Formats: sequence, C-alpha cells, structure tokens
Amino acid sequence: MSAPSPIELDDPVTDDLTVLATPWVTIVWNDPVNLMSYVSFVFVKHFGYSKKKAEKLMLEVHNDGRSVVSTGTREEMERDVQAMHEYGLWATLQQADA
Repeated sequence: MSAPSPIELDDPVTDDLTVLATPWVTIVWNDPVNLMSYVSFVFVKHFGYSKKKAEKLMLEVHNDGRSVVSTGTREEMERDVQAMHEYGLWATLQQADA
C-alpha cells in the first residue's frame, strides 16, 4: 500500500480578507447649560469611570469643546449617545479616526 499523496492547497486570496470594522466613538460637546460637576457626575454614573478620569474628560469638554468619552460598536455608541441626551448633555457619535 502506498502512502497518500500530499494535498496541495491554493494560496489564500488576500483581496477577500475582511477588514476589521473601524470602531465608533461617543463625543460629548461643551454647552453653556450644564455645570462641570454635573458632567463629571454623569461620566462616573453612566460609564463607571473613576472620579479622576471623569474630571479629566470633563475638563477636555470644557477646555477643548469636546471629548471622546467611549469607544465601541455603532450600536453601543448609539446607546451611549442616547444616555447622554437623557442626562441633558449634547453628544454625537462618529467613526473613530483610523
């Protein structure tokens, strides 16, 4: 009995590889209505951030006019944006920069 002959496989076609989806981000924008302490409170309450991280993000919102506060799938970011609106904050989502 002879040994089975090896099977030759074609090289994979790299053009057909799936590119990982670019993550989405939630951006909170500065507004003239909400107190800085309230914005920090929301970040702690909703995202579970430490007080230090929440204050850092709040200062980005205050000083830079905006801050990326969460990253994930589009659906997750839509939920975060909706939650920010429910807290009275101005928030949007967009695809993260590659």
